[in-house]
Amino acid sequence: MGMLKEFKEFAFKGNLIDIAVGFVMGAAFKEVVTAFTGGIVAPLIGMLFNTDMRDWKLLLKETTGPDGKVKQIWLEYGTFLTALVDFLIIAFVMFLFVKAVNNMKKKEEEAPAAPPEPSAEEKLLTEIRDLLKNK
Repeated sequence: MGMLKEFKEFAFKGNLIDIAVGFVMGAAFKEVVTAFTGGIVAPLIGMLFNTDMRDWKLLLKETTGPDGKVKQIWLEYGTFLTALVDFLIIAFVMFLFVKAVNNMKKKEEEAPAAPPEPSAEEKLLTEIRDLLKNK
């Protein structure tokens, strides 16, 4: 039973829950970025070259199979470039997010702490000083 209890404590710690939420949101964000790249960026780049960026490929080899059908082996660099654009967008957004979080942490750290309460001895000395000034 000790191992089950340890696992339960581990699984329900705040950090693990935060990581799980971040993972799910990251997967959803990747879908948004993929749709953005495939539906907006790739066609715009393709418009410059009069072709869809995802269709860019290079014929490496053409072979005839035993059934007599011609098979082609393609290097699909357009698919790779689309995935690379996806990655760069996600990396840039994550950079901005981490930078914002770090800036918020710095502001929290920079907030000055309240001065410590003077000790009883300091209070007594201050009272004596003030009494001596008044004489």
